[in-house]
Amino acid sequence: MSKSKSSPTCGPLEGIKVVEMAAIGPVPFCGMALADMGAEVICVERVFDANLGIAVERKFDCMGRGKKSISVDLKQEQGVALVRHLISESDAVIEGFRPDVMDRLGLGPEICLAQNPRLVFGRSSGWGDEGPLSSIASHDINYLALSGCLASMGVKGPPTPPLNLVGDFGGAAMHLLAGVIAGLYAAKTTGVGQVVSASIAHGTLGLMPMIYGLYASGSLSLERGQNLLDGGAPFYRTYETSDGRYIAVGAIEKKFFIELLRKLGLEDRIDATQQNERNTWPQVTTLFEEIFAKKTRDEWSKLFANSDACVTPVLDMSEALQHPQQIAANAFIEIEGVRQPAPVPKFSASQHMPRGGAPEMGAHTGEILAQLGYSEAELAEFSQNGLIAGDLDQ
Repeated sequence: MSKSKSSPTCGPLEGIKVVEMAAIGPVPFCGMALADMGAEVICVERVFDANLGIAVERKFDCMGRGKKSISVDLKQEQGVALVRHLISESDAVIEGFRPDVMDRLGLGPEICLAQNPRLVFGRSSGWGDEGPLSSIASHDINYLALSGCLASMGVKGPPTPPLNLVGDFGGAAMHLLAGVIAGLYAAKTTGVGQVVSASIAHGTLGLMPMIYGLYASGSLSLERGQNLLDGGAPFYRTYETSDGRYIAVGAIEKKFFIELLRKLGLEDRIDATQQNERNTWPQVTTLFEEIFAKKTRDEWSKLFANSDACVTPVLDMSEALQHPQQIAANAFIEIEGVRQPAPVPKFSASQHMPRGGAPEMGAHTGEILAQLGYSEAELAEFSQNGLIAGDLDQ
């Protein structure tokens, strides 16, 4: 681990080297976050395009920003040895294969930690290492389905998938990120590395203690659209406006609900003291639907501007990019002509910005292997044997 101090241009993880085994879902998101905080993240990719995930031009792969790329053929033992060498001189490795894949490759935690005792070995499979589904292929929607999360989302009708924000990113990636950083801190203080596991299935459940607590207390119905936070409450849902767009209402607290009623001119028609009486919700919802349908979304936005009624317009992404709040907060950055969300969190003393967009596959192969001590002649031989690919310049 480098002893270099952070500065306004190098993030708090400056000097940390992380090997990211190319994958989809949680691992590239975790790698992006580590790179955003200043770590050197080296993505180990195949020597050919494996068509993982949703195919986009590299510059639109926002999760690849700020990383380096090395292309190695892991089907060859010498390729495995190269990656093992790279991991031995790194602080962490993150991978998202099915259980035992890294072990079968000869890159499992037992081997890697034997070579590098301070290594933090982060893994994020789908279902985890145990259970009847541990080796079964699935995606975000499947993990949400078995967690109780998907069944809790949306109103009546089919459950609504929340993109892949909950399982892949919020559940697995964020828990993996926290675990890796905690592991790095522990390794710094104890000199001992460890394996950090955060499957998508377990990560999703890790977001739900409050929800399961509400269910255990009897405060949450298993029927969608009947609860405080699932669109059942008239003061926490969206409403269609006269132009076919939508407004979002989140007036949970009584004082905000009172302000909502005042702005809508309904103080005399709705009893604010009955806000949480569920038998009143259908009638209040119908009344709100009628009221909000009388103006356009932007007219309502103007009416509720600077109000604590917790009412905002539902924007699409093209609109979100232009909203004054996002602009004032510098919530977006532009890399190689692509507007995208800026790194989070922000640091007062060591803020770092991505070093660039996603690199071409193997763009740093020569540079990285040269740093490991391999000569130009060895690189040429590796390339001729199909062991490596990409840019061999050192």
